[in-house]
Amino acid sequence: MRPPLFIQSHVLLHTQLKVISLLLLHKHTHPFLLLILLLFNSTYAIDFVFNGFNSSEVLLFGNATIDSRILTLTHQQRFSVGRALYNEKIPTKEPNSSYVYPFSTSFIFAMAPYEDTLPGHGFVFIFTPVTGIHGTSSAQHLGLFNFTNNGNSSNHVFGVEFDVFKNQEFDDINANHVGIDINSLNSNVSIDAGYWPDDDDKSFKQLTLNNGENYQVWIDYEDSMINVTMAPVGMKRPSRLLLNVSLNLSQVFEDEMYVGFTSATGQLVESHKILSWSFSNNNFSLSDKLSTTGLPSFVLPKDSIFKSKGFVAGLSVGVFVVICLLLLLALFLIQRKRGREKMKLEMEDWELEYWPHRMAYEEIEAATKGFSEKNVIGVGGNGKVYRGVLQGGVEIAVKRISHENDGLREFLAEVSSLGRLKQRNLVGLRGWCKKDVGNFLLVYDYMENGSLDKMVFDCDESKMLSYEDRIRIIKDVAFAVLYLHEGWEAKVVHRDIKASNVLLDKDMNGRLGDFGLARMHSHGQAASTTKLVGTVGYMAPEVIKTGRASTQTDVYMFGILILEVLCGRRPLEEGKPPLVEWIWQLMVQGQLACALDERLRAKGEFNVQEMERVMHLGLLCAYPEPKTRPTMRQVVNVLEGKNEVDESEIENIDSYLLQQLKSRDILSEYSQYFSYASHPTFLDIRPSSSMSLTWSGSVVEGVGFGATGDRLKRMYHLGNSFIILLD
Repeated sequence: MRPPLFIQSHVLLHTQLKVISLLLLHKHTHPFLLLILLLFNSTYAIDFVFNGFNSSEVLLFGNATIDSRILTLTHQQRFSVGRALYNEKIPTKEPNSSYVYPFSTSFIFAMAPYEDTLPGHGFVFIFTPVTGIHGTSSAQHLGLFNFTNNGNSSNHVFGVEFDVFKNQEFDDINANHVGIDINSLNSNVSIDAGYWPDDDDKSFKQLTLNNGENYQVWIDYEDSMINVTMAPVGMKRPSRLLLNVSLNLSQVFEDEMYVGFTSATGQLVESHKILSWSFSNNNFSLSDKLSTTGLPSFVLPKDSIFKSKGFVAGLSVGVFVVICLLLLLALFLIQRKRGREKMKLEMEDWELEYWPHRMAYEEIEAATKGFSEKNVIGVGGNGKVYRGVLQGGVEIAVKRISHENDGLREFLAEVSSLGRLKQRNLVGLRGWCKKDVGNFLLVYDYMENGSLDKMVFDCDESKMLSYEDRIRIIKDVAFAVLYLHEGWEAKVVHRDIKASNVLLDKDMNGRLGDFGLARMHSHGQAASTTKLVGTVGYMAPEVIKTGRASTQTDVYMFGILILEVLCGRRPLEEGKPPLVEWIWQLMVQGQLACALDERLRAKGEFNVQEMERVMHLGLLCAYPEPKTRPTMRQVVNVLEGKNEVDESEIENIDSYLLQQLKSRDILSEYSQYFSYASHPTFLDIRPSSSMSLTWSGSVVEGVGFGATGDRLKRMYHLGNSFIILLD
């Protein structure tokens, strides 16, 4: 190895001569005073050049060593710290002043990787007021600070870091940068490691700090400006600076500081080596004395990392982990397949048939927060309704039904089929789930504004639906019923059309829901059920007589819906005549406008002719004789204001259709139905052992009646339905 060049700390001759010449200008200067001043001035000037190191020249701490005159800060040891400082403090600031002495330093370094591992972390050129490594940590802290003191202004530490690991906690720009540090590893400024050459190619050349190459660094400070430059060893100092930063170190530096290097390793290791070093606070050209030839190389052969024990071991472990993951995945898939097959074996035929609509119970349970009572948004005859949110943020309504009879299986199968119904005015059925015997869940699209009845009957005026909103919602429901009757592959009879089964979405659009009583049959085929189902106040007279529902009975219910929405009255209210009978009487008296919701009348924001037209339509739909009622297509056309129909229409739907209501024949025929009984009260329709009907919430069910009528004792007409009492 080359012989080292070492220049001890001394006072430069030209500085001494300058001081002497200034003093000699004063003729009366005492020689003894001249000597004292000369010695005092010399204490602030220092410079040294180390082309190789020995233990008498630097202080070593931690894992730092000197091997073959090379200063090695860290070795092949994980989570280690090494520090080396010049063996005495140097003056850095004028006493009792904010003036910081200038300095110039240069050093040649190499970050040497090892064959058996990947390299990391980095080193720092530092000014520090203390020796030792107390209060420092390894790895990302570079042997400079620790978790608690990083960022403290009391550190009085200035450094230039050469970092090869990107630490998010310190806002590092990348894993190969140079940064200026003041009391913290969060650099004031940082930049990619590299240089701008002085040749014709002026583009920036990036340098890889930890590839084992030897690099030279120049750091100068003067007039509150810090300049940093670097280049491959042997290259002339580039004229363009890597970093040029305005920096006032007067609050950082103490009067005297130690200067040197610190570094650390973590899980990743490399050897940080300083091959030579110069420093001066008065001679900025001293770096020219560093020897840049005959230096050792620490670059690994290109293929060595692939042949290294570490790489082979890492590759072996990686392959083993991948094989284990593949085996676990295979076991998981096999178990899931077996679970599905077992589930299919446990399923009944009807569950397999409607499998596409089935949802996982765990998914529904999580969406409703374990069916929390806080999520209950309604209570029906068969169970509660919960609000839920699926993982994707989709809001749902979950109807939980607890029932254990065979009829529910048929009901659920039909509801699953109804899940195929797609129309914008129908509440979408997303799926269903069977948890245990008799425990069923139905999942619907969530409607933000609740049911129509609450917006008509149970709200204050600030939230009350306007006349235009009510007409629009009536049209929405009409389109939904028309789709059920004519728009699908099978004819669907809803059988429970009422305001509480009309839900309002976020845009206040009406959507018909609750298909719990719906039945399907082919077009042209009559319904075969004889089970009496429906809601008191909405059932058509023929349903009471025969127990058979049809599209005409849906039209009847829709007529009741029109009337209750416009009038703001339920079909049956205590102390008041039935809704339909009351409106008929007002129409006969020519006071149909008085039937409109008095809150709407007070506002006066409605078209009288349109209101009467729609009211007439509601009465016609709720007419006792099924053949006189219009079809839903005719209803929609009337609501749309159409006076012409397709040739396929059997009946004309011009104004004559509505004028029928005022004809003597219609009125006399309807009067016959009123003659059967006087107006009942709520006491007349309370549950009784003499009634053939059983009550379940708001839905009444019972046995259908034949045509003989032998056992009829009395028949009450409740505005729009008949209750038959037997002997």
